[in-house]
Amino acid sequence: MVPLIRSRQLVVAAPVDPSKLELGDIVLARVAGTVYLHLVSSLDPARRRVQISNNRGRVNGWTSHDRVFGICVAVDGVSRSGVAGKTLPPLKAGPE
Repeated sequence: MVPLIRSRQLVVAAPVDPSKLELGDIVLARVAGTVYLHLVSSLDPARRRVQISNNRGRVNGWTSHDRVFGICVAVDGVSRSGVAGKTLPPLKAGPE
């Protein structure tokens, strides 16, 4: 995600409602069993999926809403614009 996010920068992610994503959002998504930060480059609400890419124009492919876990809300303590209204309340821990 360079230069949007450089190696070793602190990133804060929050649970997201994938149906509220927009182009240019940075999401935490599972791809081939690994979770990565990706840029949302296209939306397909009818099929409940988003296209994820890097910021250099390479398209990684489509992923379903159930594989999108979070949205980047801040990088190195600087809030990202456009995040309001897209996050979900944090999950509560169950009884131990």
